Amino acid sequence: MENEIHASAIIHPEVTIEEGVFIGPFCIVGKDVHIKKGTRLLSNVIIEDNTEIGENCVVYPFTTIGLPPQDLKYKGEKTGVHIGNNNIIREYITIHRASVGGDGVTTIGDNNFLMAYVHIAHDCKIGSQIIMANAATLGGHVAVENCVVIGGLTAVHQFTRIGAYAMVGGFTGVAQDIPPYMMASGARAKLFGLNTIGLKRHGFTDSTINELKKAYKILFRGKRTMKDAIKKVQEDLPYTDEIKHIIEFIQKNKRGICR
Repeated sequence: MENEIHASAIIHPEVTIEEGVFIGPFCIVGKDVHIKKGTRLLSNVIIEDNTEIGENCVVYPFTTIGLPPQDLKYKGEKTGVHIGNNNIIREYITIHRASVGGDGVTTIGDNNFLMAYVHIAHDCKIGSQIIMANAATLGGHVAVENCVVIGGLTAVHQFTRIGAYAMVGGFTGVAQDIPPYMMASGARAKLFGLNTIGLKRHGFTDSTINELKKAYKILFRGKRTMKDAIKKVQEDLPYTDEIKHIIEFIQKNKRGICR
């Protein structure tokens, strides 16, 4: 399948473009960019240096990917952006290249739906099957695990983590880690129980959901210290992969856990 590149597009000569790529009017593609097969840049898209975009992605107008980070420590070091396959990246989205202090790459997985005006800052690590609604914003070094939903106008503080299958309500300020499988919302995010509907949609069994509910009550609704609560979960509940995931997530936190 041949590529289709509009005559008004500006393409740096040191670019790798695989088969079946569409680059629409007024797009600008910089040096050392790699666009894999079947991806479409609809129009007015800017892709800067050292960016890789996977297969069958669709990038909508006025989106910019790979521009320098909004970080005063950054002095032009060679860093980049890696984006996986089958992502939908809507209008006016900004995805910045990494800064110093990380591994040099801002990373986005597969099958994500990023709605208009989303901002993904430098050094973020974004998993797969994530939905970010309009104007959701991630600060630098944020990590989002798989199958998370982030509501519109939500702001996530730098270095914060959001666990797998969590749901964050719209207009939420996230300043501490949100554990896997939970719902969180509020001007300063608080937990509001298990993301039960989301878990059912992803095929979790009733038995697994019931065990996660028990773990939630022990960890977040009791008066124990977190250390004691974790010990009780380990003693009282079957140590399933899901329970293990929650406990390991909590134990690795550095910014504190949303309660």
